[in-house]
Amino acid sequence: MIQRAGKANSATVAMGFVTGMLAGLARAGRDPAPLLAPAGIAPASLANPAAPEYRVPIAAYAELYNRVAAALDDEAFGLFSAPLRGGSFEFLARALVSAHSLDEALARMARFLGVLLPDLAVSVAREGGYGWLRIAETRPLAATPDDPGRVFAYEWLLRLIHGLACWLAGRGLALDAVDFPYPRPPHAADYALIYTANSRFDAPALLARFQANLLDLPLRRDEPALEAFLAGAPGRIATLYRRDRNTVRAVRDLLRDALPALPGLGEVAVRLHLSPRSLHRRLAEEGVNFRQVKDALRRDLALARLAKTSIPVAVIAAELGYADPSAFYRACVEWTGAAPSEYRARLAERGPA
Repeated sequence: MIQRAGKANSATVAMGFVTGMLAGLARAGRDPAPLLAPAGIAPASLANPAAPEYRVPIAAYAELYNRVAAALDDEAFGLFSAPLRGGSFEFLARALVSAHSLDEALARMARFLGVLLPDLAVSVAREGGYGWLRIAETRPLAATPDDPGRVFAYEWLLRLIHGLACWLAGRGLALDAVDFPYPRPPHAADYALIYTANSRFDAPALLARFQANLLDLPLRRDEPALEAFLAGAPGRIATLYRRDRNTVRAVRDLLRDALPALPGLGEVAVRLHLSPRSLHRRLAEEGVNFRQVKDALRRDLALARLAKTSIPVAVIAAELGYADPSAFYRACVEWTGAAPSEYRARLAERGPA
């Protein structure tokens, strides 16, 4: 499934995250097709997971997340030596919501995960004006560093810890930089809108850096808020355009409504009743910059229209604010490795997705 162009749910995620999530099913010798179809994802999209022809809508990704976890009775998708049984995420959230500060909540989380996920050691420390989140293997997760299941295990756990921390604090918590302990994956371009634009690879362990004063933030959530949050969890926490990224969502909506015109940061700031400096700061707090939000929006809409419509390429380029069709051509090659017409032909050859 590729998301149709539309206002409500145009954000998408690379297929690399889906194939990583399904790695545990493959190890167990189980066919993923019965779980893909109800989530609206075509099994044919798994044919070449390294190719970016297919992108999955965020809602479908979250639906698949919960279906895989339920099918395996493992909220860690069968990627570790011991399963993370259903309900583990709920107990983790309940254990954290009574903490007084983010520092205390993360310390509790590290202890909790140390008990339930013995394959990984999680720790949080302060040093040199920064907070440091470290995730390291206590036993090998796979035979090779770039194994899709191993890569996704780190992607998933960082997203889980970071997303839960953002929810508890009631705000976006920017990651200044993250070192990942595997080679750069084909879908690494998505990391800028999930984690940080400052991602590095082939590190000895996962190391995420953020401002130390964030650890002193008080928690903003209580038990009633937790009950509402747990509806649809843990899949909802994995949605890569997070609820705590309110500024990103507002900018995306405004830019989408303005197409084919593309207002600059200053004009968007005025429409959001902010100064340009404040808008820049808020986006930075949510881990992105204005250009990244704009480029991701155009990519999602362009790939949806190429996949789901027969609109001429030149018209799509104009609708998305490209004054020169050659600029759209170059952007499509960067996103997919193929020219727009070739990308559309590939999808046609593989059938409906």
